[in-house]
Amino acid sequence: MKLTILGCHSATPRVNTHPTAQVLEINNHIFLIDCGEGTQVRLRENKIKFNRIKHIFISHLHGDHVYGLIGLISTFRLLTRKTELHIYGPKGIKEMLTIQLKLADSWTNFPLLFHELTEKTSTLIFEDQSVEVHTIPLQHRIYTNGFLFKEKEGERKLDINAVRKAKIDMAYYQKLKQGFDVENTEGKRIKNSSVTKPPNTAKSYAYCSDTSYFEAIIPIIKEATVLYHEATFLEQHENLALPTGHSTAKQAARIALKANVGNLVLGHYSTRYHSLSSFKEEAEMIFNNVLLAQEGKTFSF
Repeated sequence: MKLTILGCHSATPRVNTHPTAQVLEINNHIFLIDCGEGTQVRLRENKIKFNRIKHIFISHLHGDHVYGLIGLISTFRLLTRKTELHIYGPKGIKEMLTIQLKLADSWTNFPLLFHELTEKTSTLIFEDQSVEVHTIPLQHRIYTNGFLFKEKEGERKLDINAVRKAKIDMAYYQKLKQGFDVENTEGKRIKNSSVTKPPNTAKSYAYCSDTSYFEAIIPIIKEATVLYHEATFLEQHENLALPTGHSTAKQAARIALKANVGNLVLGHYSTRYHSLSSFKEEAEMIFNNVLLAQEGKTFSF
C-alpha cells in the first residue's frame, strides 16, 4: 500500500503549499482522493499516469478539495481518453461539473460516471475482488465524507516444500490457496494448514478530511493500518477548530489513540504556520506513530 501526497494544506494555494489531493495505490488500484487546484500538475510532477486513474473520491465540495477536478477532466478529454472515469462525491458534484462542461461545449469523449452520496451512515460505495471502499461520515460545515479503503484477505500461500513432501498434485494448488483440504496422489487427506501459510495481513487506509473532533468515526476506522486525519490548527488556536469544522493535531492524535490505528498521518495544515514540526510534536504527546504529510512525499506501508 503506497500513499503519495500531492497537496496537504488548507485554503488558498501558494507557491510551495498546495490544497488537498493524494493518490492511494492499493491492490493494483490507483485511487485519487480529493482534487484541489493544480492537482493535475502535481500528478505529472509525481509521474502518476493519468490513464491509470479510474476512480476519484471527493470528500466535500469546498474549493480546496474539488476545484482541480474540472481541469483534470478537461485534460483527460484533450488527451483523447477512452477509459471510463468514476467520480464519488456529495450530491451536487454532477451539477457542478456538467454545467461547466455544457457552457464550454466540452463534453467528454469518455464515459463520466457519477456516484452521488447522501447517506449519513457509513456505506459501501465500491467493491471488487480485492478492495472495498466505505464512507466515513464526518462533521464539517457542509456534508462531508472521509473514505475507508480496505484490502480483502488474499489467498493462502503454498509452503512448496511441504506440498511436494505431501505428494499433492499441482491440479490442487489453487484449492490449497483457497483454504481447502485436499487428497494427495496416494488418496490421503492432507490438512490445509500443514502445507500452506496464512496470507499477508490485509491493510486499510482511513482518510478523514475536513472535520471537527468527532468520536463517532472511531468504530468505523478501528485498527486501520493508517489514518490520515486533518490537523488544521495547533493547540494555541483550538478555539478556532470547532467554529470552522476543523481539528487540532492533538485532537487527531486522540482519535488515532482511541481507534488503535497503526499510523497517523497529519495534514490539511493552515498556512498561518511556517513550520510543520510543531504538529508532530503536539500529536506525539498523545500518540506515538505520527507522520507528517508533505507535498511530494510518498509513504509505503
